[in-house]
Amino acid sequence: MTQLTAGRPSRYDPAMPFRAFARHRCSPHAVWRQVLLGLLALAALLPLAARADAVPGEGDITLSTRFWIDPSGSATVDQVAAEAPGVWEAMDRYRSFELGSSALWVRIEPGELDPQRRWFLLLSAAAFTNDARLYTRGPDGSWTEQRAGDHLPVAQWSHPDQTPVFAVDPQLNEPLWLRLTNAPTPTSPRLQLLTEENLQSKRYTTFLFIGGYLGFGLLVLFLGWVHARLYGDRAFVAYCFYVASMLGFQASFTGIAGLFFWPEWAAWNDLAPSFFMLWLTGSGIWFVREACAVSRHSVGVDRFVVAWSLFGMVYSLVYAALLSPLAFNLLNLYGLLSVLLSIALCLWTWRRGETYAGWLFLGFLPVHLGYPFPALRSAGVLPDSWATQYAVLIGSAIEIPLLLYILHRRAKDFSENRARLRAMESTDPLTGLTITPVLRLRLRDALKRARRSGHRCGVMLVELSNHGDIVAREGREAGDRALVVAASRLSSVVRDVDTVCRISDTRFAMLIEGPQKPELLKLLGQHVVAKGLEKVPNLPVDLPLRFRLVSSTPPEDKDSLEDALDDERLLARLNRALDRLSDDPRKVVLHLSQPPLQI
Repeated sequence: MTQLTAGRPSRYDPAMPFRAFARHRCSPHAVWRQVLLGLLALAALLPLAARADAVPGEGDITLSTRFWIDPSGSATVDQVAAEAPGVWEAMDRYRSFELGSSALWVRIEPGELDPQRRWFLLLSAAAFTNDARLYTRGPDGSWTEQRAGDHLPVAQWSHPDQTPVFAVDPQLNEPLWLRLTNAPTPTSPRLQLLTEENLQSKRYTTFLFIGGYLGFGLLVLFLGWVHARLYGDRAFVAYCFYVASMLGFQASFTGIAGLFFWPEWAAWNDLAPSFFMLWLTGSGIWFVREACAVSRHSVGVDRFVVAWSLFGMVYSLVYAALLSPLAFNLLNLYGLLSVLLSIALCLWTWRRGETYAGWLFLGFLPVHLGYPFPALRSAGVLPDSWATQYAVLIGSAIEIPLLLYILHRRAKDFSENRARLRAMESTDPLTGLTITPVLRLRLRDALKRARRSGHRCGVMLVELSNHGDIVAREGREAGDRALVVAASRLSSVVRDVDTVCRISDTRFAMLIEGPQKPELLKLLGQHVVAKGLEKVPNLPVDLPLRFRLVSSTPPEDKDSLEDALDDERLLARLNRALDRLSDDPRKVVLHLSQPPLQI
Protein backbone atom coordinates (compact mmCIF):
# COMPACT_ATOMS: atom_id res chain seq x y z
CA MET A 1 0.00 0.00 0.00
CA THR A 2 1.42 3.37 -0.99
CA GLN A 3 2.37 5.43 2.06
CA LEU A 4 0.85 8.82 1.30
CA THR A 5 0.04 11.38 3.97
CA ALA A 6 -2.41 14.24 3.86
CA GLY A 7 -4.39 16.35 6.24
CA ARG A 8 -3.29 18.58 9.05
CA PRO A 9 -1.28 17.54 12.14
CA SER A 10 -3.29 16.14 14.99
CA ARG A 11 -1.84 18.77 17.35
CA TYR A 12 0.38 21.81 17.30
CA ASP A 13 4.12 21.15 17.39
CA PRO A 14 5.84 23.76 19.61
CA ALA A 15 9.25 22.94 18.09
CA MET A 16 8.10 23.90 14.58
CA PRO A 17 9.24 27.58 14.78
CA PHE A 18 12.66 26.47 16.07
CA ARG A 19 13.01 23.98 13.21
CA ALA A 20 12.17 26.67 10.70
CA PHE A 21 14.75 28.96 12.29
CA ALA A 22 17.36 26.18 12.25
CA ARG A 23 16.67 25.44 8.59
CA HIS A 24 17.26 29.09 7.77
CA ARG A 25 20.32 29.58 9.93
CA CYS A 26 22.03 26.30 9.07
CA SER A 27 21.53 26.33 5.32
CA PRO A 28 24.72 25.61 3.36
CA HIS A 29 24.64 29.07 1.77
CA ALA A 30 24.48 30.75 5.19
CA VAL A 31 27.37 28.64 6.53
CA TRP A 32 29.63 29.35 3.56
CA ARG A 33 28.72 33.03 3.71
CA GLN A 34 29.86 33.14 7.35
CA VAL A 35 33.08 31.28 6.49
CA LEU A 36 33.78 33.79 3.71
CA LEU A 37 33.20 36.70 6.07
CA GLY A 38 35.60 35.11 8.55
CA LEU A 39 38.29 34.77 5.89
CA LEU A 40 37.81 38.38 4.83
CA ALA A 41 38.13 39.49 8.45
CA LEU A 42 41.30 37.42 8.79
CA ALA A 43 42.70 39.02 5.64
CA ALA A 44 41.90 42.45 7.06
CA LEU A 45 43.89 41.62 10.20
CA LEU A 46 46.99 40.48 8.34
CA PRO A 47 48.35 44.02 7.84
CA LEU A 48 48.07 44.55 11.59
CA ALA A 49 50.27 41.52 12.15
CA ALA A 50 52.87 42.60 9.61
CA ARG A 51 56.42 42.41 10.85
CA ALA A 52 58.51 45.47 11.29
CA ASP A 53 61.32 46.14 8.81
CA ALA A 54 64.29 43.84 9.34
CA VAL A 55 67.62 45.35 10.38
CA PRO A 56 71.12 44.09 9.55
CA GLY A 57 72.08 40.97 11.49
CA GLU A 58 68.47 39.99 12.16
CA GLY A 59 66.82 36.75 11.04
CA ASP A 60 67.27 32.98 11.15
CA ILE A 61 70.86 32.17 12.15
CA THR A 62 70.48 28.40 12.61
CA LEU A 63 72.56 27.44 9.57
CA SER A 64 75.41 29.76 10.56
CA THR A 65 75.99 28.02 13.90
CA ARG A 66 78.14 25.04 14.92
CA PHE A 67 77.19 22.27 17.34
CA TRP A 68 78.71 19.61 19.56
CA ILE A 69 76.97 16.81 21.47
CA ASP A 70 78.14 16.14 25.03
CA PRO A 71 77.55 12.38 25.47
CA SER A 72 77.63 12.54 29.25
CA GLY A 73 75.58 15.71 29.52
CA SER A 74 77.78 16.90 32.39
CA ALA A 75 80.29 19.19 30.64
CA THR A 76 80.49 22.72 32.00
CA VAL A 77 80.55 25.83 29.86
CA ASP A 78 84.25 26.32 30.61
CA GLN A 79 85.02 22.83 29.33
CA VAL A 80 82.89 23.35 26.24
CA ALA A 81 84.47 26.73 25.44
CA ALA A 82 87.91 25.14 25.73
CA GLU A 83 87.14 22.41 23.20
CA ALA A 84 89.23 22.41 20.04
CA PRO A 85 87.56 23.94 16.97
CA GLY A 86 87.76 20.59 15.18
CA VAL A 87 85.14 18.95 17.42
CA TRP A 88 82.48 21.43 16.35
CA GLU A 89 80.33 20.50 13.36
CA ALA A 90 78.67 23.00 11.06
CA MET A 91 74.86 23.15 11.19
CA ASP A 92 74.63 22.82 7.41
CA ARG A 93 70.90 21.94 7.47
CA TYR A 94 67.98 21.95 9.85
CA ARG A 95 68.45 18.85 11.93
CA SER A 96 66.67 16.84 14.58
CA PHE A 97 68.61 15.36 17.51
CA GLU A 98 67.63 12.46 19.75
CA LEU A 99 69.63 13.39 22.81
CA GLY A 100 68.43 11.07 25.56
CA SER A 101 70.78 11.81 28.47
CA SER A 102 73.16 13.81 26.25
CA ALA A 103 73.33 17.57 25.87
CA LEU A 104 73.47 19.59 22.67
CA TRP A 105 75.77 22.59 22.66
CA VAL A 106 75.39 25.25 19.97
CA ARG A 107 78.12 27.85 19.30
CA ILE A 108 76.63 31.10 18.00
CA GLU A 109 78.55 33.93 16.38
CA PRO A 110 76.09 36.85 16.35
CA GLY A 111 78.35 39.20 14.36
CA GLU A 112 78.10 42.95 14.49
CA LEU A 113 74.79 44.16 15.94
CA ASP A 114 73.35 47.63 16.22
CA PRO A 115 74.24 48.75 19.76
CA GLN A 116 71.34 51.20 19.81
CA ARG A 117 68.83 48.37 19.84
CA ARG A 118 67.98 45.61 22.28
CA TRP A 119 68.56 42.14 20.82
CA PHE A 120 67.11 38.73 21.70
CA LEU A 121 67.75 35.14 20.70
CA LEU A 122 64.50 33.24 20.09
CA LEU A 123 64.31 29.45 20.13
CA SER A 124 61.27 29.28 17.87
CA ALA A 125 58.93 26.27 17.57
CA ALA A 126 60.43 24.80 20.73
CA ALA A 127 57.82 25.33 23.41
CA PHE A 128 58.44 21.85 24.80
CA THR A 129 62.25 21.90 25.26
CA ASN A 130 63.12 20.48 28.67
CA ASP A 131 66.06 22.76 29.46
CA ALA A 132 67.63 25.62 27.52
CA ARG A 133 70.54 27.69 28.86
CA LEU A 134 72.43 30.53 27.19
CA TYR A 135 75.88 31.42 28.45
CA THR A 136 77.66 34.69 27.68
CA ARG A 137 81.16 35.67 28.89
CA GLY A 138 81.65 39.19 30.11
CA PRO A 139 84.72 41.39 29.77
CA ASP A 140 85.95 40.16 33.15
CA GLY A 141 85.76 36.51 32.05
CA SER A 142 82.75 35.63 34.21
CA TRP A 143 79.80 33.74 32.77
CA THR A 144 76.20 34.96 32.71
CA GLU A 145 73.55 32.25 32.55
CA GLN A 146 69.97 32.64 31.26
CA ARG A 147 67.54 29.75 31.70
CA ALA A 148 64.28 28.54 30.16
CA GLY A 149 62.57 25.21 29.44
CA ASP A 150 59.84 22.94 30.74
CA HIS A 151 61.82 21.79 33.76
CA LEU A 152 61.65 25.33 35.09
CA PRO A 153 58.39 27.17 35.77
CA VAL A 154 57.76 29.73 33.03
CA ALA A 155 57.42 32.43 35.66
CA GLN A 156 61.06 31.77 36.65
CA TRP A 157 62.48 31.95 33.12
CA SER A 158 64.96 34.72 32.53
CA HIS A 159 62.50 36.13 29.99
CA PRO A 160 59.07 34.45 30.34
CA ASP A 161 57.57 33.89 26.91
CA GLN A 162 55.76 31.38 24.73
CA THR A 163 59.10 29.78 23.76
CA PRO A 164 62.61 30.22 25.23
CA VAL A 165 63.92 33.76 24.71
CA PHE A 166 67.34 35.10 25.76
CA ALA A 167 68.73 38.63 25.82
CA VAL A 168 71.85 39.28 23.72
CA ASP A 169 74.30 42.09 24.49
CA PRO A 170 75.20 43.67 21.11
CA GLN A 171 78.47 45.06 22.51
CA LEU A 172 79.93 41.65 23.34
CA ASN A 173 82.37 40.19 20.82
CA GLU A 174 82.42 36.73 22.42
CA PRO A 175 80.47 33.74 21.03
CA LEU A 176 77.19 32.69 22.63
CA TRP A 177 76.98 29.17 24.04
CA LEU A 178 73.53 27.52 24.02
CA ARG A 179 72.98 24.26 25.90
CA LEU A 180 69.86 22.17 25.13
CA THR A 181 68.56 18.98 26.71
CA ASN A 182 65.34 17.18 25.89
CA ALA A 183 64.08 13.65 26.52
CA PRO A 184 62.48 11.46 25.41
CA THR A 185 61.37 13.51 22.39
CA PRO A 186 63.91 14.70 19.78
CA THR A 187 64.94 18.35 19.73
CA SER A 188 65.44 20.50 16.66
CA PRO A 189 66.94 23.94 17.33
CA ARG A 190 65.58 26.79 15.22
CA LEU A 191 67.35 30.02 16.21
CA GLN A 192 66.28 33.54 15.35
CA LEU A 193 68.10 36.74 16.25
CA LEU A 194 65.55 39.53 16.64
CA THR A 195 65.39 43.11 17.78
CA GLU A 196 62.99 43.98 20.57
CA GLU A 197 60.57 45.58 18.08
CA ASN A 198 60.36 42.54 15.84
CA LEU A 199 60.17 40.18 18.83
CA GLN A 200 57.16 42.14 20.08
CA SER A 201 55.63 42.08 16.61
CA LYS A 202 56.10 38.31 16.49
CA ARG A 203 54.51 37.98 19.92
CA TYR A 204 51.50 40.07 18.93
CA THR A 205 51.00 38.04 15.76
CA THR A 206 51.15 34.75 17.64
CA PHE A 207 48.88 35.93 20.44
CA LEU A 208 46.40 37.34 17.93
CA PHE A 209 45.96 34.16 15.95
CA ILE A 210 46.25 31.62 18.75
CA GLY A 211 43.98 33.75 20.95
CA GLY A 212 41.47 33.98 18.12
CA TYR A 213 41.67 30.22 17.64
CA LEU A 214 41.07 29.51 21.33
CA GLY A 215 38.20 32.00 21.53
CA PHE A 216 36.58 30.52 18.45
CA GLY A 217 37.10 27.02 19.85
CA LEU A 218 35.45 27.95 23.14
CA LEU A 219 32.48 29.37 21.25
CA VAL A 220 32.12 26.14 19.26
CA LEU A 221 32.50 24.15 22.49
CA PHE A 222 29.63 26.13 24.04
CA LEU A 223 27.46 25.54 20.97
CA GLY A 224 28.27 21.83 21.13
CA TRP A 225 27.17 21.68 24.76
CA VAL A 226 23.95 23.53 23.89
CA HIS A 227 23.27 20.94 21.18
CA ALA A 228 23.99 18.14 23.66
CA ARG A 229 21.35 19.54 26.02
CA LEU A 230 18.93 20.25 23.17
CA TYR A 231 19.05 16.88 21.42
CA GLY A 232 20.18 14.60 24.26
CA ASP A 233 22.67 12.95 21.87
CA ARG A 234 25.82 11.40 23.35
CA ALA A 235 27.69 12.20 20.14
CA PHE A 236 27.62 15.87 21.15
CA VAL A 237 29.02 15.03 24.60
CA ALA A 238 31.90 13.13 22.98
CA TYR A 239 32.36 16.04 20.58
CA CYS A 240 32.66 18.48 23.50
CA PHE A 241 35.35 16.33 25.13
CA TYR A 242 37.16 16.13 21.79
CA VAL A 243 37.09 19.90 21.25
CA ALA A 244 38.16 20.62 24.85
CA SER A 245 41.10 18.21 24.47
CA MET A 246 42.04 19.79 21.13
CA LEU A 247 42.05 23.27 22.65
CA GLY A 248 44.12 22.08 25.60
CA PHE A 249 46.58 20.35 23.28
CA GLN A 250 47.05 23.40 21.06
CA ALA A 251 47.39 25.75 24.02
CA SER A 252 50.09 23.58 25.63
CA PHE A 253 51.80 22.58 22.35
CA THR A 254 52.28 26.21 21.29
CA GLY A 255 53.43 27.32 24.76
CA ILE A 256 50.52 29.72 25.33
CA ALA A 257 49.17 27.68 28.25
CA GLY A 258 52.53 27.58 30.02
CA LEU A 259 52.82 31.35 29.75
CA PHE A 260 49.27 32.30 30.80
CA PHE A 261 47.47 29.34 32.42
CA TRP A 262 50.03 27.46 34.53
CA PRO A 263 53.25 29.54 34.69
CA GLU A 264 54.19 28.06 38.09
CA TRP A 265 53.65 24.36 37.25
CA ALA A 266 56.79 23.13 35.55
CA ALA A 267 56.01 19.39 35.77
CA TRP A 268 52.53 19.80 34.30
CA ASN A 269 53.84 22.16 31.61
CA ASP A 270 56.25 19.41 30.55
CA LEU A 271 53.59 16.65 30.47
CA ALA A 272 50.59 18.65 29.22
CA PRO A 273 51.17 18.20 25.44
CA SER A 274 51.42 14.42 25.81
CA PHE A 275 48.45 14.19 28.17
CA PHE A 276 46.20 16.30 25.95
CA MET A 277 47.35 14.43 22.86
CA LEU A 278 46.30 11.10 24.40
CA TRP A 279 43.01 12.51 25.69
CA LEU A 280 42.40 14.09 22.31
CA THR A 281 42.97 10.81 20.52
CA GLY A 282 40.89 8.74 22.95
CA SER A 283 37.96 11.17 22.93
CA GLY A 284 38.19 11.40 19.13
CA ILE A 285 37.75 7.63 18.80
CA TRP A 286 34.86 7.77 21.29
CA PHE A 287 33.30 10.55 19.22
CA VAL A 288 33.61 8.49 16.02
CA ARG A 289 32.03 5.51 17.80
CA GLU A 290 29.01 7.56 18.90
CA ALA A 291 28.54 9.53 15.69
CA CYS A 292 28.93 6.49 13.41
CA ALA A 293 26.77 4.19 15.60
CA VAL A 294 29.40 1.44 15.59
CA SER A 295 27.46 -0.62 18.16
CA ARG A 296 24.60 -0.94 15.66
CA HIS A 297 26.79 -2.82 13.20
CA SER A 298 29.09 -5.03 15.29
CA VAL A 299 29.25 -5.71 19.02
CA GLY A 300 32.82 -7.00 18.77
CA VAL A 301 34.10 -3.96 16.90
CA ASP A 302 32.27 -1.70 19.33
CA ARG A 303 33.95 -3.33 22.34
CA PHE A 304 37.35 -3.01 20.67
CA VAL A 305 36.76 0.69 19.97
CA VAL A 306 35.69 1.32 23.58
CA ALA A 307 38.83 -0.43 24.84
CA TRP A 308 41.00 1.54 22.41
CA SER A 309 39.51 4.82 23.58
CA LEU A 310 39.94 3.97 27.26
CA PHE A 311 43.55 2.92 26.61
CA GLY A 312 44.38 6.45 25.49
CA MET A 313 42.87 7.91 28.65
CA VAL A 314 44.72 5.51 30.96
CA TYR A 315 48.03 5.42 29.09
CA SER A 316 48.65 9.09 29.90
CA LEU A 317 49.33 8.06 33.51
CA VAL A 318 51.63 5.25 32.37
CA TYR A 319 53.54 7.63 30.11
CA ALA A 320 54.00 10.14 32.95
CA ALA A 321 55.40 7.39 35.16
CA LEU A 322 57.83 6.02 32.57
CA LEU A 323 58.95 8.95 30.39
CA SER A 324 61.14 6.61 28.39
CA PRO A 325 61.85 6.41 24.63
CA LEU A 326 59.77 3.22 24.48
CA ALA A 327 56.80 4.96 26.12
CA PHE A 328 57.18 7.89 23.73
CA ASN A 329 57.32 5.60 20.68
CA LEU A 330 54.20 3.80 21.91
CA LEU A 331 52.46 7.17 22.28
CA ASN A 332 53.31 8.07 18.66
CA LEU A 333 52.19 4.65 17.47
CA TYR A 334 48.88 5.00 19.31
CA GLY A 335 48.28 8.36 17.65
CA LEU A 336 49.07 7.04 14.17
CA LEU A 337 46.92 3.92 14.55
CA SER A 338 44.07 6.02 15.96
CA VAL A 339 44.06 8.16 12.83
CA LEU A 340 43.90 5.03 10.68
CA LEU A 341 41.21 3.53 12.95
CA SER A 342 39.00 6.63 12.73
CA ILE A 343 39.27 6.63 8.94
CA ALA A 344 38.46 2.91 8.80
CA LEU A 345 35.44 3.25 11.12
CA CYS A 346 33.99 6.16 9.16
CA LEU A 347 34.35 4.41 5.81
CA TRP A 348 33.18 1.03 7.16
CA THR A 349 30.00 2.39 8.71
CA TRP A 350 29.40 4.57 5.67
CA ARG A 351 29.49 1.49 3.46
CA ARG A 352 26.96 -0.09 5.83
CA GLY A 353 24.46 2.72 5.39
CA GLU A 354 25.47 5.40 7.91
CA THR A 355 25.16 8.42 5.63
CA TYR A 356 26.78 10.90 7.99
CA ALA A 357 29.82 8.67 8.57
CA GLY A 358 31.07 9.63 5.12
CA TRP A 359 30.64 13.30 5.94
CA LEU A 360 32.51 12.77 9.23
CA PHE A 361 35.41 11.30 7.27
CA LEU A 362 35.55 14.49 5.20
CA GLY A 363 35.18 16.61 8.34
CA PHE A 364 38.22 14.95 9.96
CA LEU A 365 40.27 15.32 6.78
CA PRO A 366 41.86 18.76 7.59
CA VAL A 367 43.37 17.40 10.82
CA HIS A 368 44.34 14.10 9.21
CA LEU A 369 46.21 16.02 6.50
CA GLY A 370 47.99 18.18 9.08
CA TYR A 371 48.82 15.32 11.47
CA PRO A 372 51.90 13.96 9.58
CA PHE A 373 53.90 17.16 10.20
CA PRO A 374 54.02 17.01 14.05
CA ALA A 375 54.08 13.20 13.93
CA LEU A 376 57.19 13.16 11.72
CA ARG A 377 58.72 15.86 13.87
CA SER A 378 58.15 13.73 16.98
CA ALA A 379 59.75 10.77 15.20
CA GLY A 380 62.81 12.88 14.43
CA VAL A 381 62.26 12.82 10.66
CA LEU A 382 61.34 16.51 10.29
CA PRO A 383 62.98 19.43 12.10
CA ASP A 384 61.01 22.05 13.98
CA SER A 385 59.25 24.45 11.64
CA TRP A 386 56.15 26.56 11.27
CA ALA A 387 54.36 23.59 9.66
CA THR A 388 55.15 21.15 12.48
CA GLN A 389 53.97 23.73 15.01
CA TYR A 390 50.75 24.99 13.39
CA ALA A 391 49.58 22.44 10.79
CA VAL A 392 47.23 20.65 13.19
CA LEU A 393 46.06 23.97 14.64
CA ILE A 394 45.03 25.24 11.21
CA GLY A 395 43.45 21.90 10.36
CA SER A 396 41.47 21.82 13.59
CA ALA A 397 40.26 25.41 13.05
CA ILE A 398 38.62 24.10 9.87
CA GLU A 399 37.62 20.72 11.29
CA ILE A 400 35.89 21.76 14.53
CA PRO A 401 33.08 23.87 13.00
CA LEU A 402 32.66 21.37 10.15
CA LEU A 403 32.11 18.52 12.60
CA LEU A 404 29.62 20.58 14.59
CA TYR A 405 27.66 21.40 11.45
CA ILE A 406 27.65 17.73 10.39
CA LEU A 407 26.51 16.68 13.86
CA HIS A 408 23.79 19.33 13.81
CA ARG A 409 22.43 18.06 10.50
CA ARG A 410 22.62 14.47 11.76
CA ALA A 411 20.82 15.27 15.04
CA LYS A 412 18.21 17.35 13.22
CA ASP A 413 17.40 14.51 10.84
CA PHE A 414 17.29 11.96 13.65
CA SER A 415 15.07 14.25 15.73
CA GLU A 416 12.66 14.67 12.85
CA ASN A 417 12.62 10.91 12.31
CA ARG A 418 11.84 10.33 15.98
CA ALA A 419 9.08 12.94 15.81
CA ARG A 420 7.60 11.16 12.81
CA LEU A 421 7.77 7.83 14.62
CA ARG A 422 6.05 9.32 17.65
CA ALA A 423 3.41 10.83 15.39
CA MET A 424 2.82 7.43 13.77
CA GLU A 425 1.76 6.09 17.15
CA SER A 426 -1.19 8.50 17.20
CA THR A 427 -1.90 8.94 13.47
CA ASP A 428 -3.09 6.77 10.63
CA PRO A 429 -0.04 5.79 8.52
CA LEU A 430 -1.83 6.25 5.19
CA THR A 431 -3.74 9.48 5.68
CA GLY A 432 -1.99 11.11 8.65
CA LEU A 433 -5.29 11.50 10.49
CA THR A 434 -5.90 10.81 14.16
CA ILE A 435 -6.32 7.15 15.13
CA THR A 436 -9.50 5.78 16.70
CA PRO A 437 -8.37 5.65 20.38
CA VAL A 438 -7.50 9.36 20.26
CA LEU A 439 -10.88 10.13 18.67
CA ARG A 440 -12.73 8.23 21.40
CA LEU A 441 -10.82 10.05 24.12
CA ARG A 442 -11.64 13.44 22.60
CA LEU A 443 -15.25 12.42 21.96
CA ARG A 444 -15.67 11.34 25.58
CA ASP A 445 -14.30 14.70 26.78
CA ALA A 446 -16.57 16.57 24.34
CA LEU A 447 -19.61 14.68 25.60
CA LYS A 448 -18.72 15.51 29.21
CA ARG A 449 -18.35 19.20 28.39
CA ALA A 450 -21.61 19.20 26.43
CA ARG A 451 -23.52 17.52 29.27
CA ARG A 452 -22.04 19.87 31.84
CA SER A 453 -22.59 23.07 29.77
CA GLY A 454 -25.99 22.15 28.36
CA HIS A 455 -25.07 22.34 24.69
CA ARG A 456 -24.49 19.82 21.92
CA CYS A 457 -21.43 18.85 19.93
CA GLY A 458 -21.46 17.50 16.38
CA VAL A 459 -20.42 13.99 15.28
CA MET A 460 -20.39 12.95 11.64
CA LEU A 461 -19.54 9.61 9.99
CA VAL A 462 -18.48 9.84 6.35
CA GLU A 463 -17.96 6.94 3.94
CA LEU A 464 -16.19 7.01 0.58
CA SER A 465 -18.91 4.99 -1.13
CA ASN A 466 -17.25 4.56 -4.53
CA HIS A 467 -13.84 3.44 -3.25
CA GLY A 468 -14.46 -0.06 -4.63
CA ASP A 469 -15.18 1.35 -8.09
CA ILE A 470 -11.97 3.41 -8.02
CA VAL A 471 -9.89 0.35 -7.07
CA ALA A 472 -11.59 -1.80 -9.72
CA ARG A 473 -10.96 0.71 -12.51
CA GLU A 474 -7.64 2.35 -11.57
CA GLY A 475 -5.96 -0.06 -9.19
CA ARG A 476 -5.08 -0.21 -5.53
CA GLU A 477 -2.63 2.68 -5.68
CA ALA A 478 -5.33 4.97 -7.04
CA GLY A 479 -7.66 3.77 -4.29
CA ASP A 480 -5.10 4.70 -1.64
CA ARG A 481 -4.61 8.08 -3.26
CA ALA A 482 -8.36 8.62 -3.20
CA LEU A 483 -8.41 7.92 0.55
CA VAL A 484 -5.61 10.42 1.10
CA VAL A 485 -7.42 13.08 -0.94
CA ALA A 486 -10.64 12.33 0.95
CA ALA A 487 -8.84 12.81 4.28
CA SER A 488 -7.37 16.09 3.06
CA ARG A 489 -10.74 17.43 1.89
CA LEU A 490 -12.51 16.43 5.09
CA SER A 491 -9.81 18.14 7.14
CA SER A 492 -10.15 21.31 5.06
CA VAL A 493 -13.85 21.83 5.89
CA VAL A 494 -13.44 21.79 9.69
CA ARG A 495 -11.62 23.96 12.21
CA ASP A 496 -8.27 23.30 13.85
CA VAL A 497 -9.99 22.39 17.13
CA ASP A 498 -12.09 19.70 15.44
CA THR A 499 -10.95 16.11 14.89
CA VAL A 500 -11.02 14.00 11.73
CA CYS A 501 -10.31 10.29 12.14
CA ARG A 502 -10.21 7.27 9.84
CA ILE A 503 -12.08 4.59 11.77
CA SER A 504 -12.14 1.86 9.09
CA ASP A 505 -10.95 1.23 5.58
CA THR A 506 -13.30 3.71 3.87
CA ARG A 507 -15.04 5.41 6.79
CA PHE A 508 -14.09 8.62 8.57
CA ALA A 509 -15.40 10.17 11.77
CA MET A 510 -15.55 13.92 12.34
CA LEU A 511 -15.91 15.44 15.80
CA ILE A 512 -17.17 19.02 15.63
CA GLU A 513 -16.55 20.71 18.95
CA GLY A 514 -19.62 22.47 20.39
CA PRO A 515 -21.84 24.20 20.79
CA GLN A 516 -23.40 23.02 17.53
CA LYS A 517 -26.85 23.59 16.05
CA PRO A 518 -28.43 20.92 13.85
CA GLU A 519 -28.95 23.44 11.03
CA LEU A 520 -25.25 24.27 10.88
CA LEU A 521 -24.33 20.59 10.95
CA LYS A 522 -26.66 19.96 7.98
CA LEU A 523 -24.93 22.73 6.01
CA LEU A 524 -21.56 21.20 6.88
CA GLY A 525 -22.75 17.83 5.60
CA GLN A 526 -23.78 19.37 2.28
CA HIS A 527 -20.40 21.07 2.06
CA VAL A 528 -18.64 17.71 2.63
CA VAL A 529 -20.60 16.05 -0.17
CA ALA A 530 -19.90 18.94 -2.54
CA LYS A 531 -16.20 18.93 -1.64
CA GLY A 532 -15.94 15.30 -2.68
CA LEU A 533 -17.38 16.00 -6.14
CA GLU A 534 -14.45 18.26 -7.04
CA LYS A 535 -11.95 16.99 -9.62
CA VAL A 536 -9.42 14.53 -8.17
CA PRO A 537 -5.88 14.74 -9.59
CA ASN A 538 -4.77 11.66 -11.58
CA LEU A 539 -8.30 10.24 -11.65
CA PRO A 540 -10.80 10.35 -14.53
CA VAL A 541 -13.37 13.12 -14.47
CA ASP A 542 -16.18 10.60 -14.04
CA LEU A 543 -14.57 9.26 -10.84
CA PRO A 544 -15.08 11.92 -8.16
CA LEU A 545 -15.14 11.17 -4.45
CA ARG A 546 -18.71 10.20 -3.59
CA PHE A 547 -19.29 10.73 0.10
CA ARG A 548 -22.20 9.29 2.10
CA LEU A 549 -22.63 10.53 5.66
CA VAL A 550 -24.74 10.52 8.80
CA SER A 551 -24.57 13.13 11.53
CA SER A 552 -25.79 13.62 15.06
CA THR A 553 -25.71 16.25 17.79
CA PRO A 554 -25.24 14.37 21.06
CA PRO A 555 -25.96 14.04 23.91
CA GLU A 556 -29.67 13.23 23.93
CA ASP A 557 -31.68 14.38 26.94
CA LYS A 558 -33.47 11.03 27.18
CA ASP A 559 -30.16 9.23 27.71
CA SER A 560 -29.01 8.46 31.18
CA LEU A 561 -25.75 10.01 32.31
CA GLU A 562 -23.88 6.78 31.61
CA ASP A 563 -25.42 6.42 28.13
CA ALA A 564 -24.85 10.07 27.29
CA LEU A 565 -21.13 9.70 27.95
CA ASP A 566 -20.74 6.33 26.16
CA ASP A 567 -18.69 7.16 23.07
CA GLU A 568 -18.62 3.55 21.83
CA ARG A 569 -22.42 3.31 21.85
CA LEU A 570 -22.67 6.61 19.96
CA LEU A 571 -20.26 5.49 17.24
CA ALA A 572 -21.98 2.12 16.95
CA ARG A 573 -25.35 3.84 16.46
CA LEU A 574 -23.91 6.06 13.73
CA ASN A 575 -22.30 3.08 12.00
CA ARG A 576 -25.62 1.22 11.94
CA ALA A 577 -27.32 4.26 10.49
CA LEU A 578 -24.64 4.55 7.81
CA ASP A 579 -25.07 0.85 6.96
CA ARG A 580 -28.80 1.37 6.48
CA LEU A 581 -28.13 4.46 4.38
CA SER A 582 -25.99 2.43 1.96
CA ASP A 583 -29.04 0.35 1.05
CA ASP A 584 -30.59 3.41 -0.64
CA PRO A 585 -28.08 4.67 -3.28
CA ARG A 586 -30.18 7.76 -4.01
CA LYS A 587 -29.76 9.13 -0.48
CA VAL A 588 -26.29 10.31 0.62
CA VAL A 589 -26.99 12.41 3.75
CA LEU A 590 -28.82 11.46 6.91
CA HIS A 591 -29.17 13.72 9.92
CA LEU A 592 -30.34 11.95 13.06
CA SER A 593 -32.90 14.24 14.61
CA GLN A 594 -32.50 15.19 18.24
CA PRO A 595 -35.11 16.70 20.59
CA PRO A 596 -34.13 19.89 22.44
CA LEU A 597 -31.72 19.24 25.27
CA GLN A 598 -33.26 19.77 28.71
CA ILE A 599 -30.91 21.36 31.18
